Amino acid sequence: MAAKAARQLLDDSCPKQIWLNEGTRLSRVPTSTNLGALTPTWVPDFHQLSPTRWHAGTVTNKTTVKTLLILGASGDLTGRLLLPGLARLVAGGMADGLKLAGAGSDPWTAEQWTDRVRSAFDDAGKDADAAGREAIADMEANTEYHQVDVTADGQLAGLLAGLEAPVAVYFALPPHVSQKACEVLTADQLPPGTRLVLEKPFGSSPESAEDLNKTLARLVPEEHIYRVDHFLGKATVLNILGLRFANRFLEPVWNRDHIEKVEIIFDEDLALEGRARYYDTAGALRDMIQSHLLHIMALLAIDAPATIGERDLRDAISTILRASTVEAPYAKSTRRARYAAGTIGDRKVPDYAEEAGVDPSRNTETLAEVEVGIENWRWKGVPFILRSGKALGLMRKEAIITFRPVPHLPSGFEGVDASNQLRIGFGPDTLQLDVDVNGPGDIFTLDRVTLDAELSASDLLPYGEVLEGIIKGDPLLSVRGDTAVECWRIVEPVLKAWTEGSVPLEEYDAGGAGPADWPTAVGG
Repeated sequence: MAAKAARQLLDDSCPKQIWLNEGTRLSRVPTSTNLGALTPTWVPDFHQLSPTRWHAGTVTNKTTVKTLLILGASGDLTGRLLLPGLARLVAGGMADGLKLAGAGSDPWTAEQWTDRVRSAFDDAGKDADAAGREAIADMEANTEYHQVDVTADGQLAGLLAGLEAPVAVYFALPPHVSQKACEVLTADQLPPGTRLVLEKPFGSSPESAEDLNKTLARLVPEEHIYRVDHFLGKATVLNILGLRFANRFLEPVWNRDHIEKVEIIFDEDLALEGRARYYDTAGALRDMIQSHLLHIMALLAIDAPATIGERDLRDAISTILRASTVEAPYAKSTRRARYAAGTIGDRKVPDYAEEAGVDPSRNTETLAEVEVGIENWRWKGVPFILRSGKALGLMRKEAIITFRPVPHLPSGFEGVDASNQLRIGFGPDTLQLDVDVNGPGDIFTLDRVTLDAELSASDLLPYGEVLEGIIKGDPLLSVRGDTAVECWRIVEPVLKAWTEGSVPLEEYDAGGAGPADWPTAVGG
């Protein structure tokens, strides 16, 4: 039956080729091959019919990519995030044998590109040992730049043909340019083992995410597609999993019977900061909640996976997201607001509607909050409240798990009787547990105390963790294709309701705490 299903899917979606594993190499075979005699390991429906080789214990510590090609090499993302992240990898000896190439539409000289690389690598080189400095110098000396139009037929394919394979192609480009570049490629133009790396957003709706998935699936198998979510670094993911599944006392109370609500908050003090071109067409819901915060929610809500390998973990995440919805009426379950003029520290921030590049008629929100319900046995009835905003006076990056109050406090106690809270901070990763104990002095009076700890941190920058997974063949931090579609499905009805004006657009002062009557308000 599996062979029959695979044959039908391949006939419908990829009629000219089939991908099969040969040890560690993926090969294409004609569709005339008798599939009944083969075990399919990949089909382009973004779910595996049988396990792939990418599971816990098989990811190598060695570099499995020979060349990292960055498209959009002259852009801000490359200079500000990608190259510094790569530098730490190189300096730490975690990118042995990797070559770096840059490409873009700008007519840069080799010297201009080398100067950009050297500048971005400078800080990592200062802190590196002798071997690290030698590795950095070697990459700087051997990197190259190519001027190409990636959307022109044949140009990107010609560049790839001249690079040492396997190649990881990082699309540090606007999403519509990345999709166009993939559309003009064909599978037989890609060197064996090619990885395709894309930045969010992955589409703009469930339908467009499906279309992008199909475009990518015609080129490489799913385990060679990396949809980057740099917000979820490996240390953060493993800290959450370690806390949840290595401490037995948590599991019996990690459910609807004992947890009242879960809040996931990402409030930042940065305003628009010159990003109007992107942000004014996205807003807080698309920019943060649709991608990053839904994934944190899933990690907090999953059942224990058998392993922390990418297949088991990403299957568990997908299961939670498929069970997740935002219920109507949306005026009750969602909230949105936009910042007005104000002051953050010593900075004066103009009204969002007056920021350069902003179209006020779009009614773009800079603060969003949605209540997500997970329709399963463990979480039915527990609200997961996801909030993200800009230009706020108090920076909050945390998940707050609020437990239900005790059913009965024995008579005779006085003082604090509040719900226990577990707080998981992100960047830096911290842990705080609020508990009520007998206070000093009067032993009949209860006081609130906080137990806190710092969680493990990575030596790598967020993009360094992403790049490490790519070059070592570990898709753990990558967003799987079906998950990208589910995230859009969850928020699509909310976006529609907001566009129709059924949820009011509130205002808050820049530098303030946001609307005081929202559930996630400070002290709320």
